[in-house]
Parts: sequence; structure tokens; C-alpha cells
Amino acid sequence: MSLKDQINEDMKSAMRAKEAERLGTIRLLLSAMKQKEVDERITLDDAAVIAIVDKLIKQRKDSVSAYAQAQREDLADIERKEIVVLEAYLPQRMSAEEITAAVQALVAELGANGPGDMGKVMGAVKARLAGKADMGLVSAAVKAALN
Repeated sequence: MSLKDQINEDMKSAMRAKEAERLGTIRLLLSAMKQKEVDERITLDDAAVIAIVDKLIKQRKDSVSAYAQAQREDLADIERKEIVVLEAYLPQRMSAEEITAAVQALVAELGANGPGDMGKVMGAVKARLAGKADMGLVSAAVKAALN
């Protein structure tokens, strides 16, 4: 079963169980997926769905920090609950140690040295680790490896 089909099934089960918060989050995800399909006239595969989920999680994390800064913990909690629902659709993430090892291997492979090569390294790392790792951690690991 594809990830897209799994999300549709989860929406149906959330409807049956009357889980309003979970249902709302799943509908937001389905809406973002449908928008991507219509805009680009494509059918999404699992990798594209994972990219959309990543994007939505990043948006939620940004919202959490903004709400926390504005001392609106009630709204931040809603965003955190949405993050939990969305994270269920991501594959197992790499640990910080695995990310560091992969980045160091790629830096050595590319022969990169110094902060000037960050763009080249990030492009290659993104291609290899997309959907497998949190890109915020990857960016930090690349910075550390190049300094």
C-alpha cells in the first residue's frame, strides 16, 4: 500500500473514530498533496508525499517557535499535536551520529574544505538524505564538518 493510500485510510479511520484533531491534520495533508498534484499535473509517489510532510512539519515547527515567543502556549500545543500526527507518515529518521558519519563521508568524497564549499556539500547531501534525515541537523553537521 502506498503512503498516499495509507493516508486516505487513516482519514477514514479518524472519521469513524471521531478524532477531530487528527482528522483535521490529515485533511490538511491531503489538501497539500492534492494541490501539488493539480499544480504540477503529476501523480505523487511516496518520496513526493514525504517531501510534503517534511514541509508541513517545518511550517508547524516555525509556528510553534513563533507562538512560544508570543507566549501563546495554547496555539503552540495545537501545532505540536499536528506535528505528532504528521511525523507518523515519515520513515524512520537517521540518528545524529548517522547523519554526522554520512556528512563526513560525503565531505571526504567531494574533497570539500572550508565554509565556501557548503552549497556544494548541501546539494549532494540533500540528494542522498532527503526524507531520511532532519535537514536542520544535516545543515548543522555540514557546518561542523567544514569548519
